[in-house]
Amino acid sequence: MEYFAHETAVIDDNCSIGAGTKIWHFSHIMSNSVIGENCNIGQNVVVSPDVVLGNNLKIQNNVSIYTGVICEDDVFLGPSMVFTNVINPRSAVNRKSEYLKTTVRKGATIGANATIVCGNDLGEYCFIGAGTVITKEVPAFALMVGNPGKHIGWMSKYGQRLHFDENGEAICSESGEKYYLSENVVSCKNG
Repeated sequence: MEYFAHETAVIDDNCSIGAGTKIWHFSHIMSNSVIGENCNIGQNVVVSPDVVLGNNLKIQNNVSIYTGVICEDDVFLGPSMVFTNVINPRSAVNRKSEYLKTTVRKGATIGANATIVCGNDLGEYCFIGAGTVITKEVPAFALMVGNPGKHIGWMSKYGQRLHFDENGEAICSESGEKYYLSENVVSCKNG
C-alpha cells in the first residue's frame, strides 16, 4: 500500500488512491472515488462515490465532498466546508439522476464552513472566504466573501491580496509575480 489510512478510516471497494496520500481518523472514502498523490484527508471526511480529487489536496476535518465534485491539483478545502449536489433536494424524491457537476480548478482555496452550491465551477486560484455561500460561477483569482458570495477583490497564487494600478497591473507581495487585470479577467505573467 503506497498510501496511509488510519485504522478507523473506511475505504470502499474500487477506489484509486495515489502514493503518499494520508487518510485520517473516521474518514470514509466511498466506491469508485479517485484520489491523487500526496493528498492529506483530515478526520471525519466523506468522499462520496465517483468523486475525483487531484494531487496535493489538503482536506481539513469534517468536510463532505459529494458525487459530482471534481477538484484539480493543489486545492485547499477548509474545515467543515461542504459541497451540495442536488439543487432542490427533497427527502421523499429520489434525484440521484439529477446530480450537478462542480469543478474546483487548480490552486483554489475554500475556507472553513463555506458552502458550494452544486453546478457552480470555481476558477483557478480563487479564494472563498470562511462561511461564504457560493451560488454562481467564480472567476480565476477571485476573492469571494459573504452569503451569497460577493466578489470583493483578487488574490495571487500565494493567497495574497492583489492591488491593481491604473494600468491593470499588480505584483504579489510574497512571490513578486506580476498579474494583469483586463475586462474583469486576471492573468499571471509568470504562468
